[in-house]
Amino acid sequence: MTNEHHHHGEHEHHHHAAAVNRYEAVLNKYDTNLVDDDIRAAVRKLIEEKVHHNDTLEVKKFLMGSIELTTLKTTDSEESVLAFTERVNQFDATYPDLPHVATICVYPCFAKTVSETLEVDGVEIACVSGSFPSSQALIEVKVAETSLAIKDGATEIDIVMPVGKFLSGDYEGVCDDINEQKQACGGHDMKVILETGCLKTASNIKKASILAMYAGADYIKTSTGKLEPAATPEAAYVMCQAIKEYYDQTGIQIGFKPAGGLNSVTDALIYYTIVQEVLGEKWLTNKWFRLGTSRLANLLLSEVLGEETKFF
Repeated sequence: MTNEHHHHGEHEHHHHAAAVNRYEAVLNKYDTNLVDDDIRAAVRKLIEEKVHHNDTLEVKKFLMGSIELTTLKTTDSEESVLAFTERVNQFDATYPDLPHVATICVYPCFAKTVSETLEVDGVEIACVSGSFPSSQALIEVKVAETSLAIKDGATEIDIVMPVGKFLSGDYEGVCDDINEQKQACGGHDMKVILETGCLKTASNIKKASILAMYAGADYIKTSTGKLEPAATPEAAYVMCQAIKEYYDQTGIQIGFKPAGGLNSVTDALIYYTIVQEVLGEKWLTNKWFRLGTSRLANLLLSEVLGEETKFF
């Protein structure tokens, strides 16, 4: 998908037109004319009718095991990230019967610290990369950042879709950007953050989901958590529909990660229920469904233990 874009001279114009048509052809395979009010109504109905069935100890334990424990602060330091990682090591010893978190998510400059400190098998090391959270950088810089994160021990990469390019209709630019960073991941999973709060409409969210998957995303993720609004049930619903339709068309299973604004156990149960209803049981594992949050780890633990607990 990359090299063929770099012909020069007289072919340039025809080539560009062909590329534009190619992305439109991909989008035309899916229903992207969505009505926002219809989505809101469907989500409201689903929440009212289904969420209470999932308000169980078993589901809350499962959700703990799907958390991507995240620290993305300007004040993060080697010391703070080391202590953060040690909490995950200690959790395993303190609560051997409970599932450990799925992932620790940090900036690339801390990949080495986490990878040298983490002792728990099965916890992934995710790094936000590609000039997170704006994605406004030269592609060479994004690729270098991603490659260095992998070299230092990241096992997953989270990038932000170039939202400005998407909103300008430059779908070729969006897909090239995502695809080049995917190639820099060296076979590791890459999550593409759509920043759904900037996309405004259900139709845009559906289109962005499809393009991200087409360009090489292994997961699609709602938000960076750095802008408002962050994750919403409506955005999640549309993204899960896109994942389902993409799977039906291609046989490729893509993961889903809501992130940003996950403030309560009820929020987590709502996202769980949306995945269950739209995607089904095949996605209800801590490989295919992740929750980007730190706040929720203590809240879920408190409910599972039956007393207020601040462990993380």
